[in-house]
Amino acid sequence: MADARPRLACEIAADRVLAGRVSDSGQILETYAARELAPGSVVPDLTESNIRQPEAVRQALREVLDEVAGRSKDVIAVLPDATARVMLLDFDALPSNPREAEGVVRFRLKKALPFDLDQAKVSYHAQPGKESGIRVVAAVVLTKILEEYESALRDAGYSPGIVVPSMIAALGAADTSRPSLVVKVDARSTSIAIMDQNQLLLFRTLENMRGVTITGEQLAEEVYPSVVFFQDTYHLNIEHIFVSGLPDSGGAGPALKAQTGAEVHDLVESSQLGAGTTGSAPRWRMAGVVGALVS
Repeated sequence: MADARPRLACEIAADRVLAGRVSDSGQILETYAARELAPGSVVPDLTESNIRQPEAVRQALREVLDEVAGRSKDVIAVLPDATARVMLLDFDALPSNPREAEGVVRFRLKKALPFDLDQAKVSYHAQPGKESGIRVVAAVVLTKILEEYESALRDAGYSPGIVVPSMIAALGAADTSRPSLVVKVDARSTSIAIMDQNQLLLFRTLENMRGVTITGEQLAEEVYPSVVFFQDTYHLNIEHIFVSGLPDSGGAGPALKAQTGAEVHDLVESSQLGAGTTGSAPRWRMAGVVGALVS
């Protein structure tokens, strides 16, 4: 972990805020905490206002971060997946000049987004293509939406130096050296990622009106098309499945294993969490914070 990387991470979700501080080793959360939010306080959305009760959110942020921060004020902000669009783009090559490269990426994104890209922030990471060329992982969020979350953190007394969608953050908690399916459920969406050799090969965020009450069979049904697409495209089989966001991830295990033959694991392990504090979240809710800090 780079010295400049914040030791704090805070996730703002539809129903709560969660925060943690990583140890000096970068392998475990020293402490973590959470506060629940009243329904409607945060309504994750790609284009509409997200933070509907700013003072309640600021108060929750202040309480949870003050509990775990120590002397730190710089924080990694983890946003709901529904606020951002994450896309995979393939290129034969990209310009070596960063500004020119971003222009090329933005040009490709313009055709696929339901808003004016000039009003959005774009962050991207270039990785080798599976066979040749370059694959870009691009995350896009409207500037006005991003500013809502950043302002809430600043008003609570903290500086959001890094901002990342929850699922992208959560991937940092998984061992994806082999073909791996990562599934993250939250109150409004189900996000699916497939990785191999630590490279992102598929990413989807689906609306989930069932929230964390979704059954294993329903989850497996939502995941199935992505698994088939991956297998048909890359001629590989899923070897590991990591699940987060469900009170009982084992409940989804049999259905997911029946589809893939792969063993199902909790994305966040007990060994990655230190002592929780008052109002601490259960382990299955902590993937975004853990992944942001231990990756």
